[in-house]
Amino acid sequence: MPIRVYKPTSAGRRNASVNLHTEVTKKSPEKSLLRPCPKKGGRNHSGKITVKGRGGGAKRLYRMVDFKRRDRDGIRGEVVGIEYDPNRTCHIALVQYADGVKRYILAPEKLKDGDEILTSSDKAIEPSVGNSMPLRFIPTGMNVHCIELQPGKGGQMCRSAGAYARLTNREGGYATLVLPSGETRRVHVNCRATIGQVGNSDHQNRRLGKAGLSRHLGRRPKTRGVAMSHDAHPMGGGEGRSKGGRAPSNFKGTLSKGGSTRDKNKPSQDLILRRRRSKRYGQLR
Repeated sequence: MPIRVYKPTSAGRRNASVNLHTEVTKKSPEKSLLRPCPKKGGRNHSGKITVKGRGGGAKRLYRMVDFKRRDRDGIRGEVVGIEYDPNRTCHIALVQYADGVKRYILAPEKLKDGDEILTSSDKAIEPSVGNSMPLRFIPTGMNVHCIELQPGKGGQMCRSAGAYARLTNREGGYATLVLPSGETRRVHVNCRATIGQVGNSDHQNRRLGKAGLSRHLGRRPKTRGVAMSHDAHPMGGGEGRSKGGRAPSNFKGTLSKGGSTRDKNKPSQDLILRRRRSKRYGQLR
């Protein structure tokens, strides 16, 4: 059972659950693939807070994950172990290639220690879990993750725990993908993707249970706009609790719910066949 609920021995434990990370087989990270991960606290280069609600948190080291895998074409790799990564929701897999090089990749479901993975750029290979190749060689109907938006840029889509996209069609120089949000878009067939679904899908079922665990993640408390004064937030002011009869917005006045956040003049706008639906209003965004 990946998610465990303990007895309510305290107020924080009563509403909390714990992810057991049963897929993790390697406890210590590979030192050659670690990099410093200094905290910014939501501040920019001049020390001004540009992102609210960030600060503190447990100290972390960044794991160098290989999202491109283009220099590993034709070289067989063996999975050494599955590791926990504090910087992302999914697990990562340490792969040792035949030439002795070690790399981290996102760990898909059903990938185990000792499994072999392969990367290809110019020919079709067996579509087994963990193998990476261009979309032109992947059979339609398969689930893929870590998908490139531009050839050679590295995987950008479907990288979080439990995420995957379904390859439904290929026509001309583009492949059609159905994303987890419900959006349907076209991606160039030379863009690479990895076979399978990202692991640790039970991450969404975990409940923190208390404010202290949010602080460990680097999340500070946020003040509600309706609790501020009228000169600090559009939703503030008034006698008692009052929203002022306007739609929810941030402190700049930008609508917070239901509004479109995408630039309609983007060149890639034509590649989106069907926009994702808003969960709140059931409308296309």
